[in-house]
Amino acid sequence: MAFDLSIVGKPSEQSVFEYSWKDIVLYALGIGAKVDELDYLFEGRGPKTYPSFAVVPVFAPMFGMLNKSGGNHAMVVHGAQKVRLHKPIAPEGKLLTTATIRGIYDIKKFAVVIVDTATVDGGGDKVFDTTWNIIYRAHGNFGGAPPPREESVVPPQGKPADFSIEEATTKEQALLYRLSGDLNPLHADPEFAKNVGFAAGPILHGLCTFGYMIRHAVKGACGGDATKLKAFEAQFRKPVWPGDTLVTEGWNLGEKYALQVSVKERSEAVITNASATIG
Repeated sequence: MAFDLSIVGKPSEQSVFEYSWKDIVLYALGIGAKVDELDYLFEGRGPKTYPSFAVVPVFAPMFGMLNKSGGNHAMVVHGAQKVRLHKPIAPEGKLLTTATIRGIYDIKKFAVVIVDTATVDGGGDKVFDTTWNIIYRAHGNFGGAPPPREESVVPPQGKPADFSIEEATTKEQALLYRLSGDLNPLHADPEFAKNVGFAAGPILHGLCTFGYMIRHAVKGACGGDATKLKAFEAQFRKPVWPGDTLVTEGWNLGEKYALQVSVKERSEAVITNASATIG
């Protein structure tokens, strides 16, 4: 399928997302929150919002722009994700988002589509911005430019992590996470997963692993206070399967933590070049 390069730089219409505390709690459960995180699970305490929830209200307008790109969505994998907060996300309300494809880039066998979103609340105040790096397998070599180089954030060599948190996902984790809006059958249907190259079965959403990473950073770097997180980003390196045990490590670099997530059972990093900015 050929990409439509004419849509690059043209913002979408503003998308409206109305939500309640139940959406906040469902998301928190989807990224593995447990009873010791009751502030994020019980409406009697707010509930508080994990800042990685920012990916939920913008998923539909972001994907709407991908629909216009001309790529085959069955060949999509998530390459990287960035979020920058302007203020804490309220436990209920209305959010308005504009999405823009920044560029469609060529990396040999693959193509990369970068989508930026900007979200405001009902009063017009900025709440958060996101950037999505979406990889289309078997879509490269179309003669486009390579993507811009990004600054890397790597753990200090030879220095032990300042925190390390290990947590098992459940076999049902992807089925729970998808209820927050990403209904791609790759995360639910074994036959679909097999047909697109994942013979071991449906994989966990990259953004679910991303959410685990942020929960762990809140615990390990912020003393449980998610409002201290101002920005975070990650690159998705390898797939995770529901039931895998995730290990998040963090290195204190000052105002920023370098992060890495590995799967314990395979001793392999699945999220790298990741960081969380603390404020």
